[in-house]
Amino acid sequence: MEFTQLWTELTKGLANFTPGNALMILVGAVLIALAIVKKYEPVLLLPIGFGCILANIPFSGMTEGLGLFAVLYEAGISTQLFPLLIFVGVGAMIDFSPLLAQPKMVLLGAAGQFGIFGTLMLAALIGFPLNEAASIGVIGAIDGPTAIYVSALLAPELLAPIAVAAYSYMSLIPIIQPPIMRLLTTKEERMIRMEYAPRPVSKKALIIFPVAITLVAGLLVPASLPLVSMLMLGNLLRESMVVDRLRKSAENEIINVSTLFLGLVVGSTMAASKFLNLQSLSILGLGLLAFVLDTVAGLLFGKLMSVMSGRKINPLIGAAGISAFPMAGRLAAQIAQEEDFDNFILMHAMGANTAGQLGSVMAGGVLLALVTGLMG
Repeated sequence: MEFTQLWTELTKGLANFTPGNALMILVGAVLIALAIVKKYEPVLLLPIGFGCILANIPFSGMTEGLGLFAVLYEAGISTQLFPLLIFVGVGAMIDFSPLLAQPKMVLLGAAGQFGIFGTLMLAALIGFPLNEAASIGVIGAIDGPTAIYVSALLAPELLAPIAVAAYSYMSLIPIIQPPIMRLLTTKEERMIRMEYAPRPVSKKALIIFPVAITLVAGLLVPASLPLVSMLMLGNLLRESMVVDRLRKSAENEIINVSTLFLGLVVGSTMAASKFLNLQSLSILGLGLLAFVLDTVAGLLFGKLMSVMSGRKINPLIGAAGISAFPMAGRLAAQIAQEEDFDNFILMHAMGANTAGQLGSVMAGGVLLALVTGLMG
């Protein structure tokens, strides 16, 4: 009897292993393969994939009680600590001078958030409660930390599919965006050359900018302040040039450790029992729609600006108005160079891309304020 009990205890993981667990382990392996073989956002997909594998090993104890993932979830996700620390690091890496030299790029950053609100309305129409619809819509920002921050506050029960969708689509930008860019722009539009004679941006302006943005965001959209303030704090560390050790820590150790833990926790939420259902699949689909709508809106607004400027603006930079910095900006420049190798629109695209980064955190704050106000 004792041997039977011992054998049962030793093999209970295998005895409770389901086809769903096997499928999710395969999904985790695919994410790891994409990270290693294709190099699609390996910093994100590798820990997410590994966490997914661990979450689907029955009775490991890692996602319950005092297990590693349970502790990390409570410490970094429930408190929103990990997304906020990541934003400090992102801010320390962003150069806002292309945006300050071309303030009109703010319009593209705003247009790049259209899919968030369009998908919110669609999700609400098909039956999702407003808090869940808002959390699903924010996937369109293609900003993992913002998506996690908003969903952890509004719809924590949907965190797994929302986080996976946000980070997966972020890594798949080079696959998803180019066909849309080519479909909505002509060869002649993609070949438009943009003169880059930026207004000089003083050091004083670069230092005042993060402080001013923090004050404006805090006063107009208080719910956005945690995200905006951490992004701007990181940028102030960069531009002040008096705290080099803190800047380097923010853009290296702090963001790297936070991303590692965040990725593992996101992966650990992908247990088959919670993830394999129609609701999760619909969230993945709606998230993709939000991403596509954001890209389409940015490109169409870019085409409008191109016409109004007398064909002096390349509409491809509109696709960079989403949050995924710096990948979206680089991709827009790459597509332009495929048509004309000597066409350099990178700085313009980066202006739109940094505007999109600001736009996504502001949109997240607006969603929090909107839902809290309507449901409170």
